[in-house]
Amino acid sequence: MGLTLQDIYGEGAAVQIRRYEQALEAFTTAYGPGEVFVFRAPGRVNLIGEHTDYNHGFVMPVALDKDVLLLARPRPDSMVRLSNVEADFPPFSFTISSSVSPGPAGDWGNYAKGAARELARRIDRDLQGLDGIVAGQPPHGVPRAVGLSSSSAVTVVVAVAIAHLNGWRPDGAAMAQLCAEAEWYVGTRGGIMDHFIAMLGRRGHALFLDCRPDAVGQYQMDHVPLPRGYSLLIVDSGVRHQNVGGGFNQRVAACRAGVKLLQARFPGTTHLRDVQDVSWDDLVPTLPEEMTVGELWERGMDLGDLPGLTSDTLLKVRARCRHVWTENRRVEAAVAALRAGEVTALGRLLNEAHASARDDYEVSCPELECLVQAAREVDGVVGTRLTGAGWGGCIVAIARDDVVPEFKAHVSGRYQAEMGRSAAIFACRTAPGAGECLLS
Repeated sequence: MGLTLQDIYGEGAAVQIRRYEQALEAFTTAYGPGEVFVFRAPGRVNLIGEHTDYNHGFVMPVALDKDVLLLARPRPDSMVRLSNVEADFPPFSFTISSSVSPGPAGDWGNYAKGAARELARRIDRDLQGLDGIVAGQPPHGVPRAVGLSSSSAVTVVVAVAIAHLNGWRPDGAAMAQLCAEAEWYVGTRGGIMDHFIAMLGRRGHALFLDCRPDAVGQYQMDHVPLPRGYSLLIVDSGVRHQNVGGGFNQRVAACRAGVKLLQARFPGTTHLRDVQDVSWDDLVPTLPEEMTVGELWERGMDLGDLPGLTSDTLLKVRARCRHVWTENRRVEAAVAALRAGEVTALGRLLNEAHASARDDYEVSCPELECLVQAAREVDGVVGTRLTGAGWGGCIVAIARDDVVPEFKAHVSGRYQAEMGRSAAIFACRTAPGAGECLLS
């Protein structure tokens, strides 16, 4: 069953109407009059739980009212024709199959092809294609390249549309897993968080997600209510560090090294998650402050296929593992704080998470530090931290609704004065997960 604009956006529905009308006009111009189905998939922000997912830990993202729309009309064949209201994205077409070939690296069409291919692999019959147009442009769409998961939203909305038009209705978790695997098609071996929150988001709630599958491959999750009277504020630093792959891989390697070292005392350990219930003091003697990759190799410890590692690469094993171990506990504590309505405690956990990401995982940068400090100077901000991989990107803050104008003015002014940069600030509402939109 689809949702109305009121169901999706609540009090923000009125400002969305013209956006949908413009998308319908663009669709009619491209494909002519007739029946049109409308689908959407939200962007997301991770409230707390950073660099935990690939360690089989806990995350707590929120689906946002910034979303990607797909207007579609079924075709009599298996062809997909997609265009975009934004001129930066050229139109393309392909035929749905389990072996559809990708376009060049970076081609936006690959997200749609990946989704279609995964559906073709799961549905044992010829699939009906569609003519469609994508609308994801700001201010109501998901901003690109700021860490709000715009690419995953494209993958999800295309998968939902093709599945719906072909009468296939898997549950949200199954579709989320399909979409996560679909995105591997574009060369991104990411986690499951973006797709789960895009499918399973709920208005007024965060999603507590355990990134470790159980014995039958299912993931445990729970919707947690967010406090009323508070806004989620996302501030884009404008910093795009393009050369952080080595730094990211070193942190993954340090966590893997920690696992290898811990296996001697805790047999069966495959991820840091396995020692989550062990006290940190009991783990410390096994985790050196620093160790080179070469020293690990000499012990016969293989860190897997991580580009950029040499025998001289120095890994800060203890600090990186400490961040993951403490961050998982903070996520669990944040769930408890939200359920108890303890907003001050939640804010404190966000602040502690930022300090850990800055000091133990070392993924902050001067621009993010400036934004975090400026945000904390506004009375009514309960907590803030960097969100996403780090080294740039965004911060997220929780603030009372009545201080949002002051927040925007103070943070943007301080950032411009200290860093000579403009900060884009998004005041976001929560939203439900992906699905069909009913316009009447």
